[in-house]
Amino acid sequence: MQERGYLLIEYHNLRLRVTGELVSIQINKYKCGYCGACVGVCPKGALELVETWVEVDGNTCISCGICDRICPVGAIEVIK
Repeated sequence: MQERGYLLIEYHNLRLRVTGELVSIQINKYKCGYCGACVGVCPKGALELVETWVEVDGNTCISCGICDRICPVGAIEVIK
């Protein structure tokens, strides 16, 4: 649904605003427990669990923030 310059996404009962702004996703490797929860909820499949770290595909990621909200240990941060 397009509203006032941003895209509103409903995914897993979360309402998320995707503005198209340049953002980055940072994953704290010291906090991350490599559970894969973020990988499983990413609507675009932009996250991948590789051995002992999580990789983000910046070309696929839409910066919706679902991974940030679902991470049980708070290891992911979406920075605008």
